[in-house]
Amino acid sequence: LYEKSGHWQKFKDELFKITTREGHLFAMKPMNCPHHTQIYARKQWSYRELPQRYATTTMCYRDEQTGELGGISRTRGFTQDDAHVFCRLPQAKEEFLKIWDIVQEFYRTFGLELKLRLSLHDPEQPEKYLGDKTLWAKAEKILRAVAEEKKEKYFEAKGEAAFYGPKLDFMATDSLGREWQVATIQLDLNMPENFDLTCVNEEGKPERIVMIHAAIMGSVERFLSILIEHFNGAFPVWLAPVQARVLAVSQKQSDYARRILNVLTEKNIRAELAESDETLDKRVREAEVQRIPYILVAGEKEKSNGTVSVRRRGSGKTTEMKLEDFIKETVEEIENKK
Repeated sequence: LYEKSGHWQKFKDELFKITTREGHLFAMKPMNCPHHTQIYARKQWSYRELPQRYATTTMCYRDEQTGELGGISRTRGFTQDDAHVFCRLPQAKEEFLKIWDIVQEFYRTFGLELKLRLSLHDPEQPEKYLGDKTLWAKAEKILRAVAEEKKEKYFEAKGEAAFYGPKLDFMATDSLGREWQVATIQLDLNMPENFDLTCVNEEGKPERIVMIHAAIMGSVERFLSILIEHFNGAFPVWLAPVQARVLAVSQKQSDYARRILNVLTEKNIRAELAESDETLDKRVREAEVQRIPYILVAGEKEKSNGTVSVRRRGSGKTTEMKLEDFIKETVEEIENKK
């Protein structure tokens, strides 16, 4: 596949690791771009059928060196959300803006503020990049126009472009003040040239298209590592793996606590019951250490009143309320991603 591009040596070092087993050849895929180019190339497209948009969330593999690995932030195997848009050059700006809207909505939901970096090629090191100066100038001009259309402040980073095209990189700052490169949108005028990707234009002639690479999370594992440290494990209710933990004061209230659990799970609230011989204080403390958003305590008074005592993470206060009221408030909080 890559031999067709005429740039086999450049691709080989960065992209492919081949293994052989029992006479069969296996390719450990480092990215989804060539896969999507071949999906596009399976037939001839009319200009009326563009843009074509493909997305894949799948495993990719990189031959990282031991010293480069770090937890789930940098691994040899990772899950990547990857999208590619195949379109005509005049359509590229609109497609960039659509993806940008997705990026902003996604990261705003997590409370992460973004800065924009325009990643450009380094003209003093042309050997690192595919394509000629004219293509690069055209691609970088389009990206500047996109940034100016959004009226976003951005800074330029020479030498941070991908080898096939310039990028709009979104930088997030976590609660510890560290900066991370998260989402990315990239304009590629080179790969369509190398893989001979075209559409039939209004005149019935083949027209070279362009390719947009986009990743919202990038590596899902790496994004999770950023989130875990950003929230220090105290996820918002909608995101928390366990949203509520139910505690019975004693064995006498176990049946009532179990009924509470059943009602919560019926309403799609992720809840669990902490049945133990440990004291109530210790069980409350364990739930707090695990940063569970809500602790629901069921004692004799609550059982008689048909209520629960609710302790919200970080408040240090306990409020008695009707179970249906707690469910209504929590479901609203989850649905609105507060």
